[in-house]
Amino acid sequence: MSYVEVPGEKVPIRMWTDPASVEDVAMQQLRNVATLPWIKGLAVMPDVHFGKGATVGSVIAMQGAVCPAAVGVDIGCGMSAVKTSLTANDLPGDLSRLRSRIEQAIPVGRGMHDELIEPDDVCGAGWDDFWERFDGIAEAVKFRQQRAVRQMGTLGAGNHHIEVNVDSAGAVWLTLHSGSRNIGNELADYHIGVAQSLAHNQGLADRDLAVFISETPQMAAYRNDLFWAQEYAKYNRAIMMSLLKSVLSKEFKKARVTFEPEISCHHNYVAEERYDGVDLLVTRKGAIRAGTGDLGIIPGSMATGTYIVKGLGNSAAFNSASHGAGRRMSRNAAKKRFSTKDLEEQTRGVECRKDSGVVDEIPAAYKPIEKVIDQQKDLVEVVAKLKQVVCVKG
Repeated sequence: MSYVEVPGEKVPIRMWTDPASVEDVAMQQLRNVATLPWIKGLAVMPDVHFGKGATVGSVIAMQGAVCPAAVGVDIGCGMSAVKTSLTANDLPGDLSRLRSRIEQAIPVGRGMHDELIEPDDVCGAGWDDFWERFDGIAEAVKFRQQRAVRQMGTLGAGNHHIEVNVDSAGAVWLTLHSGSRNIGNELADYHIGVAQSLAHNQGLADRDLAVFISETPQMAAYRNDLFWAQEYAKYNRAIMMSLLKSVLSKEFKKARVTFEPEISCHHNYVAEERYDGVDLLVTRKGAIRAGTGDLGIIPGSMATGTYIVKGLGNSAAFNSASHGAGRRMSRNAAKKRFSTKDLEEQTRGVECRKDSGVVDEIPAAYKPIEKVIDQQKDLVEVVAKLKQVVCVKG
């Protein structure tokens, strides 16, 4: 579908979904965003749902201002994917050992490494001074450095996951979803609090939409910490992918596994972009960049597969697309409605956790990924559809 345009106070709300299908609280958030004095455009992805301040699944373009809550509290959260030389025929019938090996190599939930996992050449230029730049971030979170060091290269919990997948041609892929761990969350919360205290934000429709203004000390401090956290998230995924490749290489020695270049994309971040001759600060919260030819990753739930896509460069959406299927019910609602038996039935054929700790991640708690993909045919084209056979969650 193309977008549906809903009137907004300052800008129209362009929606790549049926407005009637969006929960009332999320629609109100979108209307609130459209009242911001600095806003130049608002695009809403088909996976849109309620979030803190701004909805998940929204792309907000502003001139000279950034709203921290429109980035998301897990700064730099995103996905990585790698196609391997393995095929489905190389995989054993029982995948429990492979899942166990992955969980041993990569801490999940609140787990940490015993010490910093060095990225070696995985992360490229910039890593050498990464921790030195930590000295320049907000004083309020500096005492968390040791934990941040040990959480580098770890998965986290919730909808974060590591998966082994098979595509329609039988090729095996690796995918993972994670962000800047707790340090990014604490930086986001700190800066949202700072923004809420500023005089220019006192009359907003929602105090969680407080912004920083360009050319101010507060904006400079936020941008410094924001870009550091985005790098943390990038390095975190790169290290995990390196560890994951190592697991596969050891488990399938005879196959001599090789790996194609990695696909990686943030879906909670800020970018400086230019549209119609105007320099804008574009926040994507639960959205990926989908410029012409950009490769992206759009996952469903823990049993419904993942799409590898190529961007079509639709400027009406600020060159963006959805970041996933999007929740259709809250975690608490899912826990009340579904049981572990439901989880077992809905994840049949996938080697994964099937206990009460992940019932809130049950596939039925998410929108149908096929419908979400269908609603953004003018934003991306499908390169491959992957079906998970192993799913690791925290």
